[in-house]
Amino acid sequence: MRKTQVRNSILLLLTAVIWGVAFVAQSVGMDYVGAFTFNCVRSIIGGLVLIPCIIFLRNLKKKEQGEINPAAEMGKNTGRLTVTRAEMTGGVFCGIALFAASNFQQFGISYTTVGKAGFITALYVVIVPVLGLFFKKKVSLIVWVSVVLSVIGLYLLCMKESSFSLSFGDFLVLICAVLFSIHILVIDYFSPKGDGVIMSCIQFFVCGVLSGIMMFLFEEPRVTDIFAAWMPILYAGILSCGVAYTLQIVGQKDMNPTVASLILCLESVVSALAGWLILNQALNSRELMGCMLMFAAIVLAQLPMPGKKAE
Repeated sequence: MRKTQVRNSILLLLTAVIWGVAFVAQSVGMDYVGAFTFNCVRSIIGGLVLIPCIIFLRNLKKKEQGEINPAAEMGKNTGRLTVTRAEMTGGVFCGIALFAASNFQQFGISYTTVGKAGFITALYVVIVPVLGLFFKKKVSLIVWVSVVLSVIGLYLLCMKESSFSLSFGDFLVLICAVLFSIHILVIDYFSPKGDGVIMSCIQFFVCGVLSGIMMFLFEEPRVTDIFAAWMPILYAGILSCGVAYTLQIVGQKDMNPTVASLILCLESVVSALAGWLILNQALNSRELMGCMLMFAAIVLAQLPMPGKKAE
């Protein structure tokens, strides 16, 4: 069991690294194509990558349960993909939410630094329980402390010293954090109703189609530009969407959800380090202090209350 937890922790850490570096890919991709074009192509690629993963995982599960006799099923399509109505509905609603969140994030990244975008986006960890109030879900004192810390950290990270205002890019990413919070609540509602990987695959295709519609309405996509951005698009599509999500699903199995979420929160730290190492986007001492406070808020929001067991 100990070896399994160590392995799963490594998989979740790799997931956080992939997602953190993806902010760099998203930033670089904007040098070649528009936000809608980037999200359209990456989402379609992400959906396509998950199809063989779904078939493989389904066949593996059937073999483990003894439902497949390899000799009897020779030559038959045991990996035929079927989708339930609940999975389709959940995937569509998740895709709509992902479309809104990812495009606000993509536009925001083009106006702010990768490090700031990573930390502000990670605020969804604090925003989710606050939004839960509207669904009559209790919010603990420790979460309210996290909210206060995150607001102070956000001020230090984003507010200009000379004026009390967010930059345009920071504001877009902050909206993105709220939208990702809604996305998580939608997932929370639909995930018990079906296969999470299938719903993720559907959500990527829905996000891709909606982004594609906006792409043709508001941008002028050119195949040459898309090919010029092949590296960041493939990274965001294959690794960030397809591989990282699958690693998260596998890594969270038999893991304490609190520990898992704490590891995944390192995404925000990786984004800041990646922006500094790859794009030379350094943060000053004031912004670093804001990052530290926001990360502390993110971690604190995941901790169980004293005297209570983590769910």
